[in-house]
Amino acid sequence: MKIRLLALSAVAAAALAGCATTSPGYGSSSSYPSSNYPSSSASSRCYDCGIVVGIDAVGSGRTAPSKTGAVLGGIVGAIAGHEISDKTGGSKGNQNIATVAGAVGGAVAGNAIQNRATGDSYDVRVRMDDGRTVVINQRNIDGIRENTYVRVVNGKVVLR
Repeated sequence: MKIRLLALSAVAAAALAGCATTSPGYGSSSSYPSSNYPSSSASSRCYDCGIVVGIDAVGSGRTAPSKTGAVLGGIVGAIAGHEISDKTGGSKGNQNIATVAGAVGGAVAGNAIQNRATGDSYDVRVRMDDGRTVVINQRNIDGIRENTYVRVVNGKVVLR
């Protein structure tokens, strides 16, 4: 009985110790963490941050008939669905359902692949905090507009 009480006490102490930790940045001289906005001090400068000064749409120059990806994906998906169901011992009814499901899934995937391959992209010009100007080409600008404060991460412009 005493061993069980001792074990329970140890588990409770460990659980409470986990709750007692503080978050980094809190408890220092300031009660709030540092701001995300640029400041004039060199110690808090963000070297990969800047302001968007322009966005230009760039056509891909690639074209394909509008539903080619969906049709080809549907054919491949239907064949794959039928073969998988056939090889796993499915009944005729299950093979038909797997064929239809494969065709639908393949059509959706094929359409998405075609849109990604032939879609337009954007050249985003960013004036960095250190004065440089960089141009990043990306497919989706995700709400980025001119005069937006952004960060360049792994060759992509993201909202800050």
